[in-house]
Amino acid sequence: MPIYEYEHLGKPCTRGKIFEVRQSINEESLTQCPDCNCTVRKHISRIGISISKTNAEIRDMGLTKLVKRDDGVYENVTRREGESRYMEAGKPETLPDFSRIISD
Repeated sequence: MPIYEYEHLGKPCTRGKIFEVRQSINEESLTQCPDCNCTVRKHISRIGISISKTNAEIRDMGLTKLVKRDDGVYENVTRREGESRYMEAGKPETLPDFSRIISD
């Protein structure tokens, strides 16, 4: 069941100024606090959604993913043809060729 946030419009009770309630999506929104009967309003809350992408999908989006392998050594797991597999600190020739994927 989803968790919804409500805010006391008057003085908060023991639940606090903003409190959470687990409700069915089909239930009506609360208009009063279940504890103190004060007027409340539903908040629109941020949610976190994480969609995992494969390295190929990341590459196709034009992004580069580097994974640390050693001190100053990173593996380019989204490398494109002609790019080095490893990027090493102090060796610019191992950097990904961003000019191939970034344009004005």
